[in-house]
Amino acid sequence: MAKFTAKQKIEAVQCYLNGRKGYHSFALKLGIDPKTFHYWIKCFEYHGEKAFIKSYANYSAQFKLNVINYMNDQGTSVRETAAIFNLSTPSLLLFWKKKIERHGLDALEPKKKGCLSMKKDNQKQSKKQVPTEESVKALQAELEKLRMENAYFKKVECLSSKQGKITKQDKAQIVFELRHEFPVKALVKLAGIPRSTYYYLVKKMNRLEPDADLKETIKAIYDEHEGRYGYRRIRDELANRGQKVNHKKIQRLMKELGLKCLVRMKKYRSYKGTVGKIAPNVLDREFKAEKPNEKWVTDITEFKLFGEKLYLSPVLDLFNGEIITYTIGSRPTFSLVSEMLEKAFKRLSEDDELLMHSDQGWHYQMKQYRQALKERGITQSMSRKGNCYDNAVMENFFGMMKSEFLYFKEFESIDHFKLELAKYIKYYNNKRIKAKLKGMSPIQYRTHTQPAA
Repeated sequence: MAKFTAKQKIEAVQCYLNGRKGYHSFALKLGIDPKTFHYWIKCFEYHGEKAFIKSYANYSAQFKLNVINYMNDQGTSVRETAAIFNLSTPSLLLFWKKKIERHGLDALEPKKKGCLSMKKDNQKQSKKQVPTEESVKALQAELEKLRMENAYFKKVECLSSKQGKITKQDKAQIVFELRHEFPVKALVKLAGIPRSTYYYLVKKMNRLEPDADLKETIKAIYDEHEGRYGYRRIRDELANRGQKVNHKKIQRLMKELGLKCLVRMKKYRSYKGTVGKIAPNVLDREFKAEKPNEKWVTDITEFKLFGEKLYLSPVLDLFNGEIITYTIGSRPTFSLVSEMLEKAFKRLSEDDELLMHSDQGWHYQMKQYRQALKERGITQSMSRKGNCYDNAVMENFFGMMKSEFLYFKEFESIDHFKLELAKYIKYYNNKRIKAKLKGMSPIQYRTHTQPAA
């Protein structure tokens, strides 16, 4: 690789930042190793043009130790840390790191320069000198110090690779684990924490966690539902298991555990203006139904996967929020909705008096759609123009499904996505509990209320 001047490096980085190419392809075009070019970019981000004006001053042992401690405490990578401290190359930091692991802190001290003859004379004198008892003890103490430093930094490195930033609690834990091998006084000094702080944290560690069992249960429920449950639904699930806990406490414990529900995303819109006949808003936001198959809502949403688009058309029963049926296709054609209707009609009996609500999407304005409803004696209802709240329950389902399923899972192919979607709909209907359904899933609620109906 050709050697670049500071000016050439600055021009290369600025050209990359002003363009649209990725750094990998840009580096290959210039004949630069992509990792090296990425390091230039990072240095420029932190220090600007000064990053490429290198000074050849020797680094002190304290500076080297500060750099290594920063990397361990903050959890930054070798390349990121080297860029922050504007080192000439990340390999320099790796070299320091290996030296301290093998030989301890003293290995970071810069070597003293001197003529060869003086070194030879010193070697001859040292051979003649007989080691005294004091020098042996000093060497043993130094060796013990190196062993302690090596053991401590190994544990720090292990923790930083797993969780990133090292806290005082982590340092106290490491000292606690090494206390039988090395003096606590020396360990806390190496860790950089006061002895009083260490003993306080150890005392705190030895205390029994009053909510340990509850935290484990909350974590188990959260993992079982793959992060889809927030604190309210976890409260309801705990109540189903005979454990009543205030929702504020669950919210606090979830925050301590770093657990939170996923965010919502917006949906595909099928409105194209008036292309057929608009039905009145008969539902009028009366989203409660007294029995199954009394009020249904429907809509279409879009997925973007592997450079393709998929469209989902489900039907939801307002009685219990159950997904009656759904169809999915690569294009939002009318057949997507007509097939959905045919499958949904199989759930109806002759005694059912159904209201079918949708938005003003062009599919629902079509004569064929309106005729299919009319033949089954179904009342058609539509949301007002541009008013998503008139079909809020369906909108809510789409947002929840995308946050709990689409944006949460990874898919290998379109077929894999469809398979996982079927599993999610089954999970939603049979297992996912709702507060407004008295802590039951949609099908559990329907089964529970039907005998009384």
